Amino acid sequence: MFKISWSSIFSRFNLLSVVVIVAISFWSISIGWGITSILHTFTGSAPMAIAASPNDGVPARYQAGQEFYLKTCSACHIALPPEVLPSETWKKLLENPNKHYGTSVPNLIRLGQLLIWDYLQTFSRTLPAKDEPIPFYVEQSRYFKILHPRIKFKETVTHGSCIICHPGVENFDFRTLTPEWENSP
Repeated sequence: MFKISWSSIFSRFNLLSVVVIVAISFWSISIGWGITSILHTFTGSAPMAIAASPNDGVPARYQAGQEFYLKTCSACHIALPPEVLPSETWKKLLENPNKHYGTSVPNLIRLGQLLIWDYLQTFSRTLPAKDEPIPFYVEQSRYFKILHPRIKFKETVTHGSCIICHPGVENFDFRTLTPEWENSP
């Protein structure tokens, strides 16, 4: 006859508990890893350094927005790196493209606005204080000043001034400097 003892039931229960705990742990780790991979794919990791080339460090998710931004803005002036101005500035500029510094941004459709905003919002920073005025010009931007801590500008800085020190601006390369500034402190 088959005899069951409490000790055999307890040892089987412990073994079953260990197996269940290991299975749940493995499942939880797998799910967490999968969610992390998916989130990384959709959000990417946005480096805050100035790009050396248009797709330097820009995840695939934002490349269409960056390309649309470069094409649209470079048609009239130098396209600034998103880091130079805060998100609030970019948002205000994109909200009303028909009032862009006294002119209208040609051929900017709503989808283009959304793609550009997604890119600019991701790669720019927000203003630290809500009462801080939104800078609409490069020379007013605290971020521009932070990126150029030891530079004393002799003239008013505009988006067109960049070419003086950054000869690769037309290719969205702000890392390459003119020989005069290459080894500056």
